[in-house]
Amino acid sequence: MAGTGPGAAGFQNSSGFSGGDSNDIEGEKSLDPASSGFFSTDVKRHDDLKEMLDSTDDKKKLEAMKRIIGLVAKGKDASPLFPAVVKNVVCKNLEVKKLVYVYLTRYAEEQQDLALLSIATFQRSMKDPNQLIRASALRVLSSIRIPVIVPIMMLVIKDGVADMSPYVRKAAAHAIPKLYSVDPEQKDELVEFLEKLLADKTTLVIGSAIQAFEELCPERIDLIHKNYRKLCSLLADVEEWGQVIILNMLTRYARTQFISPHQEETIATDKDFYSSNEDSDSDASNSPAKAIYIMDADHRLLLKSSKPLLNSRNSATVMAVVQLYYHCAPKSEVGLVARAMIRLLRSHKEIQFIVLSNIATLALNRRGMFEPYIKSFYINANDAIHIKLLKLEILTSLATENNVSVMIREFQQYVLSPETSFSTAAIQAIGKIATGISDITDACMGGLISLLSNKSESVVGESVVVIKKLLQMKSSGHKDIIIHLAQMVDKIAIPKAKGSILWLIGEYSDKVPKIAPDVLRKAAKVFMQEEDIVKLQTLNLAAKLCITNPKQTQLLCQYVFNLAKYDQSYDIRDRARFLKALILPGDNAGALAKHAKKIFLADKPAPVVESKHKERDQYQLSSLSHTINNKAIGYNELPTWPTDPPPSDVRNVEVAKPSTSISTTKSGKGSEKEKAFYSDSEEETSEEDSSEESGSEETDEESGSEEDSEEGGEETSEEDEEESSEEEDSEEESSSEADSSEESSSEEEVPVVAKAAPKKVKPVPKKETENLLDLFDFAEPPASSTQGFNGVTSPISSTLQPLVAGMTLSPSGSTASTVQNLPASHVPSEQHELINRMSSGGLAVTYRFTRSSYLYSDKMVAVELSFTNKTEQTLKSIKIGDKRLQSGMHLHDFHTINELEVGASVCVTMGIDFNDTLQPADFDLVTSEKTYRVKVEAPVGELMSAVTMSENEFGSKQKKLGGMNETSATIDVSRDELAQLHSIISRAANMGQVPSSQDNVLLLTAKTLSNKCDVLLKAQAGENGKSTMTVNCEKMVIGSMLIKDIRSAMASS
Repeated sequence: MAGTGPGAAGFQNSSGFSGGDSNDIEGEKSLDPASSGFFSTDVKRHDDLKEMLDSTDDKKKLEAMKRIIGLVAKGKDASPLFPAVVKNVVCKNLEVKKLVYVYLTRYAEEQQDLALLSIATFQRSMKDPNQLIRASALRVLSSIRIPVIVPIMMLVIKDGVADMSPYVRKAAAHAIPKLYSVDPEQKDELVEFLEKLLADKTTLVIGSAIQAFEELCPERIDLIHKNYRKLCSLLADVEEWGQVIILNMLTRYARTQFISPHQEETIATDKDFYSSNEDSDSDASNSPAKAIYIMDADHRLLLKSSKPLLNSRNSATVMAVVQLYYHCAPKSEVGLVARAMIRLLRSHKEIQFIVLSNIATLALNRRGMFEPYIKSFYINANDAIHIKLLKLEILTSLATENNVSVMIREFQQYVLSPETSFSTAAIQAIGKIATGISDITDACMGGLISLLSNKSESVVGESVVVIKKLLQMKSSGHKDIIIHLAQMVDKIAIPKAKGSILWLIGEYSDKVPKIAPDVLRKAAKVFMQEEDIVKLQTLNLAAKLCITNPKQTQLLCQYVFNLAKYDQSYDIRDRARFLKALILPGDNAGALAKHAKKIFLADKPAPVVESKHKERDQYQLSSLSHTINNKAIGYNELPTWPTDPPPSDVRNVEVAKPSTSISTTKSGKGSEKEKAFYSDSEEETSEEDSSEESGSEETDEESGSEEDSEEGGEETSEEDEEESSEEEDSEEESSSEADSSEESSSEEEVPVVAKAAPKKVKPVPKKETENLLDLFDFAEPPASSTQGFNGVTSPISSTLQPLVAGMTLSPSGSTASTVQNLPASHVPSEQHELINRMSSGGLAVTYRFTRSSYLYSDKMVAVELSFTNKTEQTLKSIKIGDKRLQSGMHLHDFHTINELEVGASVCVTMGIDFNDTLQPADFDLVTSEKTYRVKVEAPVGELMSAVTMSENEFGSKQKKLGGMNETSATIDVSRDELAQLHSIISRAANMGQVPSSQDNVLLLTAKTLSNKCDVLLKAQAGENGKSTMTVNCEKMVIGSMLIKDIRSAMASS
């Protein structure tokens, strides 16, 4: 049983066990990650975890990560190890990387600042060949809930939604609600991503997509129309928890899109649509022998698709089907779910409680469903008390004239239970049955009277309360029972039971005229020691007897009122004053005193005994609100059925005809290999993926660029080194992104360009290609040919010449760069407050960005500081103190200000290299007396310098910066307003204009100061007064934030 591999050995060593044990049980314990040895509470054995994580040995790192994940699984706080763990996110070992991502997913939200330091690594992991790494990186990024990374998350989710792996798409679906909770303003774009996920045909993705739909935009029912039939057909294949989510959503959908099936029409059922003969026969046998109301075909499809899920092993799935049938199926078909619910009663007690709660609600409205299974609700001795009470409630609801005798015999045994709460509940159940079935009321009354001699006070007290309710329903025969109860008034200690006896004697005092005054006398003697409920009934008894028998009880009544007048409870005092004014009014008798007899001795209606679960019917079955009998947070009420049937054609989906344009450019062999490649499982190891991408011939033939080189090259020729090296780079990028769903723009365009090439040029043989690859590694190609993607050289065809002419492959290439630096077209004058004079005691400091070159370094942003002394003394030695800068940032100090006179102002300039990030520069401003901690934040538009270039070079650079490096937005700008837009952008960002040959296009460029990355902005006006603004930049955050700042500037202008 013990593992023999190095991984198993390392796992055992980290758990504190030694391998090689011959005992099977001990071997299982040593391998069990939940065993006590693995979760040892010895603190010293974890002291070396940081040292192991800093080691270069992957085995030690793996052992350390297993122990850390063990701590997390046990619930221990492993957050102090976050800095040591996050450094290993770049580890090459796949197993270590997986465990690191598991840890980061758990603690990224708590340690957001440290997680941000590795955000670039997480982004690179989105291009990892292994789908588990890509999904883990997406989960970690979505766990860092900080608004500043929202643009990055948008791009990552965009790539995740289009990923080839359904596992990554599932993680993207989970990330959408997280991002929406951070920034609700991104809802429109997130809905677009969600629409793509809802159209996914993979069962792994559908459940998560519907969950995101429910959290993001449950009101957008139009997104479900075209996917409705697909959801029904895939329902049985979706994962169990996904089935629960889909069924709940489809329940709400059916209530809004179909008419109610609970109608009296009797039209023949359509048996041919979405049904088979066998299904029809089975439905007919389970339903009453009458015509069934015809329903929409899609409504029937939903019911038939969900019916097999009643056999699911997941109780939540079964209950989701139950609530669907209860709320959306005809009454004649709801009985199908009873058998499945009875099966769930064999589960754990927690599941039993939920199922029984729902059965209790169903039994009130559909009693016939569970009558055949009545023995399943008999109570077992080992049932928990809450299970017993629920079963008792259900048995009471199922009681009929046919089974009531068996039910009463069963309840007689329950009354003898030593559990007080259960025995009293059984007595109440007997009373409910007696009130519901009049034929057994006398028999139940006799049984309850016999319980009055029970030794248990609680049983006697509850019996008295139930007898009182039954006597109110019975028109005669009260006298003997009331006399028997009156004799017990001194022995009963239960306040509620004693109060019931006093109420009965007062209500029927005319039947026991001799006994009632004596009971009042006894009650008056112990009035001050009784509970409030007994005191109130004593006052009522005195008032009623004073009306019916004033000669014997008037003085006694006055005595009781005087005692109550000084009682501690204000309820008792108020009741006494009220009754005295009616019964003993004296000279100032009010109008009501004349009608005292009618008020107190009026006929009382019999109490209506209702089930506690009757009011729960207002909530959706199987929901949290139904379980707790209260509206929970996030609960949405079920919509009512529409009166008019909505159009059903909205669910019709046009099937697109298959395209044959791609197959014409490929041979049959290539197509077979392509089919085999895409049918492979996504769960292969990263080693297999990397080997297939680097050396497999099928993968080589799958690449559009490589296929083009095979079809378009008859003779091998060569070109300059710069072009060949760049082509090799593009090959490496395309191979590293083989598992990604988005291909680069160059890969999408090449097959189209080379479409006609096979007709003119003979393909290069496979062996010849391999030889050319070998020669290419050592030989320097001449400059007269074009390098192919596979290492194969071919002449520049007339088709490719326009594309090649517009490209600038390298700075040393044949095409000279046209990039030129420009001065800033707008210098901002806006001052930002750095130190407030009120909080600093008189020193006011502001700063602004001059958009000029800083002499010390061209990577730094020039920041002008203005100091104003509004104190009452001269400030001396003003300079920069301690610096707390992020990694990669630098700050150049300004010259020390020796003295600043009172009321004087001075301006100095400092330089800050923000490293192309939006992180603030944190440092201290120091005077001779005080130290002020300040932060300088630079808008994204101040992190760049204006440049210009030719339109062709702009287009070439824009093509290279596609995919994740591109951010687009739609703005309300017409063609005539482009000049105004240029002015707004110039104020928001330091960018230079590129001459454009189109009057509806605005081109602006810049380079980031620190890393000299290109920033390309293109605004193209449409015909409807809308414009599309696109920003391309290698730094994705800069592109996203630039669009956001421009929008803010447009809103404020």
